[in-house]
Amino acid sequence: MNDIEWGLLFDPQLARDSLPYVLGGIGYTLLISIVSMAVGLVLGFFLSLARTAPYRLLEWPARLYISFMRGVPILVILFLLYFALPVIGIQFTAVQAALIGFSINSAAYIAEVFRSSLASVDKGQWESSRALGLTYWQSMRRIILPQSVRIAIPPLSNVYLDLIKASSLAAMITVPEVFQKARIVGAREYDLLTLLILVALIYWAICSIMTVLQNYLEKRFEGYL
Repeated sequence: MNDIEWGLLFDPQLARDSLPYVLGGIGYTLLISIVSMAVGLVLGFFLSLARTAPYRLLEWPARLYISFMRGVPILVILFLLYFALPVIGIQFTAVQAALIGFSINSAAYIAEVFRSSLASVDKGQWESSRALGLTYWQSMRRIILPQSVRIAIPPLSNVYLDLIKASSLAAMITVPEVFQKARIVGAREYDLLTLLILVALIYWAICSIMTVLQNYLEKRFEGYL
């Protein structure tokens, strides 16, 4: 059996030399994921309220929005925002299109997380709060939300981890984030494999840090179980 030429798979020297340039795109990676998650949390919260509202005028548009956003690939949404909208006179920069696309897409997933988390709180908690004379919003703020937040942390963390990884798709509309910069170096040096492995390690490191934060938040809110 021929010896494996590991140098063809991964070139440590090229990885070291390329690391500063590739990391230069981490700002865009974090910008897209953090802003999209923040906006998605706000939109998702109101979508979850509309989704569970007893009024069809609110419920069905929310259902349709969530169904559409969860059923369409994010890459298609990015292409529509960046390449299709200019046809009708609406122009976004690549970064703006990425921020909008990931925000409106993540909101659909976050809405379902909120909906299921609120539904997971025991109904007896509502009855107890009413027995104490608390209003709906007092019950929500003091009793229901703290418990639902604890339930929502793991799935919300998964949404954020997916956002971090999916931000690499912004390279398809020329956003100079980590993956885009790695593609540039890989094409120039004719060694895409090394750069792909480097990018994988970078994303792994970022997601590992976020997992530590997730564990901290779970312990912080475990008293609300």
